[in-house]
Amino acid sequence: MCRECGAGAPLDAHFCPQCTKILALGRHGDYFGFLGLPRKLNIDGADLERRFRELSRQFHPDYFYNASPAERRASLERSSYLNDAYRTLKNPAARVEYLLALEGFGAKGPQEASKAVPPALLEEVFALNEELDEIREARSGGAPADAWRPRLERARAPIEARRAAHEADLRNLSARWDALVDRGDAASERRTVLESLRNRILERNYINNLLATIARELGSHE
Repeated sequence: MCRECGAGAPLDAHFCPQCTKILALGRHGDYFGFLGLPRKLNIDGADLERRFRELSRQFHPDYFYNASPAERRASLERSSYLNDAYRTLKNPAARVEYLLALEGFGAKGPQEASKAVPPALLEEVFALNEELDEIREARSGGAPADAWRPRLERARAPIEARRAAHEADLRNLSARWDALVDRGDAASERRTVLESLRNRILERNYINNLLATIARELGSHE
């Protein structure tokens, strides 16, 4: 309820429909609803930008300079929450991870992706680790860069290909999720897609860790 007049308002309303005062942030749904978007994964970037700019103007603290302390606090809280929502939904991978968290399929911890090798990546990880061990041994033995750098670049190629495949999978799964939302399909069908999205995100994060390891190996001997 509105703290100013006591009137009720829809969950994701920003201003009281009765007295038009800005509402406290304590009553909101999620980033999607806050921006007036359905809980879908394919978002029009221009539309997202437009919604963000419009709400930024409405919440800007300058407009509440002479308002009550409660209104000033509400404008600051909503502006901060809006920025977080925009940053998250603007990034496709962050958007998927946020949706998974909302639906109860989020990672169990921030380091989950690096604790265990996803089964689908075992072969690539084993081959890469062997190659890295041999390259490090060659470097410690005084091998020049032109002797080991091409091997490191070749080792990166299949990992890059795997990342590209995962990005395509994520796009396809995102489209499937959106279709399920549009049709209002059963929870069991949504669960299947969410589980696949979660697995792909975990694998994608692990792949990015592998590529970061290769980049460090290359960069440490520039």
